[in-house]
This record gives sequence, C-alpha cells and structure tokens, in this order.
Amino acid sequence: MENKIEYSLTGRNALFTDPVTKIGGEKSTYHLPTYQALKGITESIYWKPTFIWVIDKVRIMHKIQTESKNVKPLLMNEQYGTNRHDLSIYTYLRNVSYQVQAHFEWNMNREDLTIDRNEDKHYQIARRMLEKGGRRDIFLGSRECQGYVEPYPFGIDKGDYDNEDELSYGLQFHSFEYPSESGIKKLSARFWQAKLKGGVIEFPRPENCPHKREIGPMDYEILAVNAMEVID
Repeated sequence: MENKIEYSLTGRNALFTDPVTKIGGEKSTYHLPTYQALKGITESIYWKPTFIWVIDKVRIMHKIQTESKNVKPLLMNEQYGTNRHDLSIYTYLRNVSYQVQAHFEWNMNREDLTIDRNEDKHYQIARRMLEKGGRRDIFLGSRECQGYVEPYPFGIDKGDYDNEDELSYGLQFHSFEYPSESGIKKLSARFWQAKLKGGVIEFPRPENCPHKREIGPMDYEILAVNAMEVID
C-alpha cells in the first residue's frame, strides 16, 4: 500500500503571512513556506475528513526573492455599514518553486468514518487529482497568489540552496491545532525554530512542535454520514 505523494509547487508570487504583520494593514511574507500553508495546498489537491495530511519536507528550488506591491484592500466600517479602500504595501515572495513530500494518516477522532479507511483508494484518488492539477484551486498563502502543482519526484534537479549549510530563520509559525484533528475543544497555534539545510526544510510532526499557544475554545460538528456515500 502507498500513502505518500510528491509534487512540484510553483507560482509567480507567494504570501506566507507572518502572524505579527497579519493583523495590520500591511502584510509581509515569511521567506519559507509554512507547514500549515503546505498542508492547505495538499488538501486542495485531495482531502476527506477520514484522514489528515502530514507534510514531511519541502525543498526550496529557486533563490528566495521578495518584492513589494501597492494594494488597495477593502475595509468595512461595521459601525456605519460602509466600505472604503485603504492603501497598503504587501511584501511577497517572487518566482517561487518548491518540491513537496507528504503522506496521509487516518483521523482517529473520526470513528464514524472507519468504513472509509481504504488506503489504496485514497492514494489512487490523490494521485489522479495531482495529475489534474488539484481538485480545488491552489493558492500560495493568499488568494491573489495562484499556484500550480504537478507530480514530481522529490530530490531531483538542481536547487539554488543545495550546497548551503544550515540556515536558521528563528521562531516561526508552524500550524494550527484544530479540534477536529486533536479531539480537544480548543484552537491552538504551534511554533518552531525554522531551519533550511541543503535547501530542504524537514518539518517536525505537529505534536512534536516545541511551542504551542492556545487561541481560544473551539468546537466542531460531526455530520451524519451515509456509509454508502463514504465508500463511493
């Protein structure tokens, strides 16, 4: 049985937002893609609540470059019910290219979907969806940053950081801990010390992240599932 996919991920721009700058009018990107962003991209290729995608590693193929753009985000005045445009500067990554390796594991909090735990079925569907460029649109951290995926073996071709020693990027956002995956009725954010070694980022498993901050209570609803619909 197989549950691993490997693919290339490219785009003209990317915006992997630093939470420190996300709440303000101006946004600035991390230099490296976050685990959560890559997980969301992999879920856009193919996902069902039966399983959870785990991102193993990502390889940086192109030199890290940034560019700033003037944007006009639409702001809503809740008090008066009016909209207005604001002028902000967003800092994006430019001409990005990655190689991603990921695998899926069963969501053990969804016992109602035990009947759907067919590894070969989900792998074959994921492979076909990857060949078609994903089941849903691919966005590189933000909706205005269109991305493109295709099957591609991890580790081939020459990358711009293949011969670089370890580069440390300090404490960065890793991922969210959602109740539907953890079984805990709280939303938390995970952080880790990001490192790039030989052009490759090897992510720690979510439960092994050294830093976690609770955001607040959060619940999830398990919808009634027809067993025949699940196995289709």
